[in-house]
Amino acid sequence: MRPRDRLAWGLVGALSFLVLVQGYELAVGLPVGLLPKLAVAALVGGVTVALVPAVERRLGADGRA
Repeated sequence: MRPRDRLAWGLVGALSFLVLVQGYELAVGLPVGLLPKLAVAALVGGVTVALVPAVERRLGADGRA
């Protein structure tokens, strides 16, 4: 997998986390600070980038398990 693809999946993971946090804030009404949101989103993105090759090998080249 190309590095650009891995970074794209990392961005998808980070932005998905931010959407989930925003939904949590709207549903529960408990505000979360901007810095913790960005820190955890960066962590989620980094973990996603690291795990993409393993998931790709697990699913195989055709995308099926």
